Amino acid sequence: MSKAEKITLKFLSEEYLDDLNQFELPEEQYQFTALPKEISELAEGQYGVMIMNYNEPVGFFLLHRTERVNEYTNNPHALLLTALSINQMHQRKGYARKGMTLLADFVKDVFPACDEIVLAVNHRNIAAQKLYTNVGFKDTYRRKEGPKGEQYIMHLQSI
Repeated sequence: MSKAEKITLKFLSEEYLDDLNQFELPEEQYQFTALPKEISELAEGQYGVMIMNYNEPVGFFLLHRTERVNEYTNNPHALLLTALSINQMHQRKGYARKGMTLLADFVKDVFPACDEIVLAVNHRNIAAQKLYTNVGFKDTYRRKEGPKGEQYIMHLQSI
């Protein structure tokens, strides 16, 4: 990343919806995630989080404190991460890595009781597996069948 970049995480806010609705992904990535514009309304316990470069959203993901978390862990203090995407025009700049590096501190600040973040990554999504491993997620060796095939359950513990 160049010195002209300042990456932060910020909860979803309406002022950025137009930017988020412009997100695009190549098909090989889109098959494994959802675009922000496809997430029309957040349910109770769902939190949209933007990866920001200064005041521009370059990435997006969801954090869940819902019953869905129980599909991935028995930990009542865990959060589930889903729908990570980096807008195609901002890819290959390290934004996903930097955003995920900031994740543990962000979660600790806003969800102080949380001590684990879980996620599912498709067995064919090698790039995402590498990203998550590089920022400290570990394979739980549990598997789940998803809409596009087998998913590896990974987690970041003791955040």
